[in-house]
Amino acid sequence: MKGQDWYQADEVAEEYEDLRFSGGGALIDRREKEAVLSALGPIDDGHRVLEVACGTGRFTTMLADQGADIVGLDISREMLEQGRENAAETGVSDTVEFLRGDASRLPFPDDHFDSVVAMRFFHLMDEPLQFMRELRRVSSEQVFFDTFNARSLRVLYTWLLPMGSRLYSERQVADMLGSAGMTLANEEHDFVLPYGFYRGLPSVVARPFRAVDELVGNTIPGDYVATVSYWDARIENE
Repeated sequence: MKGQDWYQADEVAEEYEDLRFSGGGALIDRREKEAVLSALGPIDDGHRVLEVACGTGRFTTMLADQGADIVGLDISREMLEQGRENAAETGVSDTVEFLRGDASRLPFPDDHFDSVVAMRFFHLMDEPLQFMRELRRVSSEQVFFDTFNARSLRVLYTWLLPMGSRLYSERQVADMLGSAGMTLANEEHDFVLPYGFYRGLPSVVARPFRAVDELVGNTIPGDYVATVSYWDARIENE
């Protein structure tokens, strides 16, 4: 997995949310959480969810607060510690479990969860199809994930990032889903302007750019060059 050592550094874990989701980055955080809640909600009490590569638990704690019976799994001890602190601050420590584990070999039996969520992770995977099949193995109903797009502005700078970035076309995602035995229920594409642009701005400046971005993104050309795609996949009946 790309960037594994980078993500496990203490200083990265401690500053991860402040660096990425403060200022203009809060707009990204809000949109990602909306995408996850839209795909999974409304969540019935006891709905079993696994979040793979949960990091600092942004989505884990949110879904626990919504009533999910959720496990957050990550390979980084440092990220998991931040996740536990965030869960405690949110008051959901009793309803969420954080585990250290390898996303390519999930320590759960087949069909163990109702839904599996994997956000901000496919761009790091060296063998994405193997990972997709593992997500499908442990889910009985749904897999929700995002990818960065090969037609977006991200292609111009991804080589500068400390962990690199794997970009995907819609055809590549469709082929992966088919090979893993899943069908696509819904897809959304967003952010014509790249994430790094928003993170560099204070929120008061970022908001007008986001308004324009949403207008452009609601067009066919805007969808075509969007930075990120959200994919809601369902398990095929055998």
